[in-house]
Amino acid sequence: MPKLKTHSGTKDRIRVTKNGKVLHGHAGMSHLLAKKGAARKRRLVSSAIMTGKSAKNIKLKLGSK
Repeated sequence: MPKLKTHSGTKDRIRVTKNGKVLHGHAGMSHLLAKKGAARKRRLVSSAIMTGKSAKNIKLKLGSK
């Protein structure tokens, strides 16, 4: 069976930590920021941890086990 290529779009948006946690950015920070409150914008800037089956599928796309 041939080697699997990593998914380029996923590689740019998501990263896996040394301990295997999957980090992703929040949506909604690219435009229409004037109507969003300061606290909401601060909350959206930070990364979030992805869990469950979604994280497992992402790891497969990135080629890590």
